[in-house]
Amino acid sequence: MAGTAQDQQGVFFYDFNLEAQDQRQEILKGLSESPKRISAKYFYDQTGSELFEAITQLPEYYPTRTEINLLRQYKDEILKKAGENNVLIEYGSGASTKIRLLLDALKPQAYVPLDISKDFLYDSAIRLKQLFPWLEIHATCLDYRHPATLPKKLSPHAKKVAFFPGSSLGNFAPKDALVFLKNVRQSVGEKGALLIGLDLIKDHDVLNAAYNDRQGVTSAFNLNVLSHLNELGAGSFNLDFFEHKAFFNAQDSRIEMHLVSKIDQVVNLFSTALPFKQGEHIVTEYSYKFNPEQFIEFAKQAGFEGKYVWKDEGSNFALFWLEGV
Repeated sequence: MAGTAQDQQGVFFYDFNLEAQDQRQEILKGLSESPKRISAKYFYDQTGSELFEAITQLPEYYPTRTEINLLRQYKDEILKKAGENNVLIEYGSGASTKIRLLLDALKPQAYVPLDISKDFLYDSAIRLKQLFPWLEIHATCLDYRHPATLPKKLSPHAKKVAFFPGSSLGNFAPKDALVFLKNVRQSVGEKGALLIGLDLIKDHDVLNAAYNDRQGVTSAFNLNVLSHLNELGAGSFNLDFFEHKAFFNAQDSRIEMHLVSKIDQVVNLFSTALPFKQGEHIVTEYSYKFNPEQFIEFAKQAGFEGKYVWKDEGSNFALFWLEGV
């Protein structure tokens, strides 16, 4: 286990940093495709993580508050299905806000937050330890899109319950979503389970408003990915020369987020010249929206059986309880 440590406040921290060369190859490959692409994981440097937390508080952005309300409303039912004294694993933990409701209800023997933003993960874990001093926390910095290496200190006999909130599965292309679910299924083992929150198909105006807020926070979040690339690759992206664009693609049932070049320009990144034409798009995120019945059938391909679905009154968002088969 790389970078294993226990700080004085009682949090175990594991750092699986990506190799800089791997990042370089991935980023440049994406920016050489047509259309150009940047993986959504590069949103989440410290600033990006903070901006996303701000997005979750916006009036237009319904998923977070709806999911929190569902967790609050159904936490007793979730406890019955999960049981106590389990190991709770959260994929893309962020500020570890939603998990607090589950920690209160489930009282797990250990909590394993997985996130790519190292500093944000560490700070969140320390704050959580202060709120739950009894909790054993194993904060693990990695790219959870790949198979996750869980800490060896965890009890091999405890039931593993994975939690993947925020409809983050929608950021995966369908074939990648299936691979991810199979990896989760392998991590939680035969008796394990997955609690996953998913954004459902709904009125297009509601979806478009959620990604084009009036305060411009989502725009700042989208543009910040260029600042992150500048930092990683000594880049020369000028954020004033790009603009945020987000819209619902009904044919593919997904929100698309793009950055559009305002001018003809050449950007240097990782000592490589990257030309952009005026109006050229960089795809930064796809966010697929789900039909509950179709998702349950999809999850079966990964070895999960849909045991229960909790939806809000407007059927905007749903929590799915999946168990290994």
